[in-house]
Amino acid sequence: MQHIHIERQSGFVVVSLNRPDVRNAFHPHMIDEITRAFLEDFNRDNKLRGVILRGSGKAFCAGADLGWMKSMVDFTLKENIADSEKLFEMFAAIRACPVPVIGRVHGFAMGGALGLVAVCDIVAAETQAQFCFSEAKLGLAPAVISPFVLEKMAAGYAHRYMLTAETFAAADARASGLVHFVGDEPAIDAFIEDIKKALAGNGPEAVRATKGLLRLDSLKTDERKAKSETTRVIAERRVSAEGQEGLRAFLEKRVPSWKGT
Repeated sequence: MQHIHIERQSGFVVVSLNRPDVRNAFHPHMIDEITRAFLEDFNRDNKLRGVILRGSGKAFCAGADLGWMKSMVDFTLKENIADSEKLFEMFAAIRACPVPVIGRVHGFAMGGALGLVAVCDIVAAETQAQFCFSEAKLGLAPAVISPFVLEKMAAGYAHRYMLTAETFAAADARASGLVHFVGDEPAIDAFIEDIKKALAGNGPEAVRATKGLLRLDSLKTDERKAKSETTRVIAERRVSAEGQEGLRAFLEKRVPSWKGT
């Protein structure tokens, strides 16, 4: 991988956006690498417990690369649609990751970078980090990221910041639901370690099953499917080897076999 760096750490993977000279702005090659890593590599790793997504250098991500944006000026409508579809597929691939994705934001997250933030399950941001839906300033719209952002961010906040393109602080991102924890670098290190320990203490198959439920949009709109899917998942968990071990460990007041692995 040329534009992202992947480091494996005891059941977890750290994915670092690796274009620090341009504040990790993404372009087609970087988008392709991120999509392949999440859609292919991480889906095949049954021992994976979680992914940490971060940026190298001074910022998390500046959004779209300027060179890429310049090329878009001459794109036809058809070319723009194809280009935007690949961007959507990147966000969808991260959202579909079978294990929890933890975002670590520092410096700033601009434009499309907020799509990356939104598709993370848990997000920590440094106190001084800044966020901005900058698209309207350029005569554009935060279209591709909008369904992912609106799944996470309170609508009232999204309306304000998408329409005004104001820069907002980490504290406001937390209040909106986009971010879960705000602190300095040591505090974020400690927070992420606590999250990793919590995940490592849970049944790995149970966490994946829960992540799968959280990805099912139909559970919000289709009562019949919600009943079918949720009852199937809990029944399968109860009769699974992991579920049986977890229940027995609880009843026998002992540590389950997967604890800390």
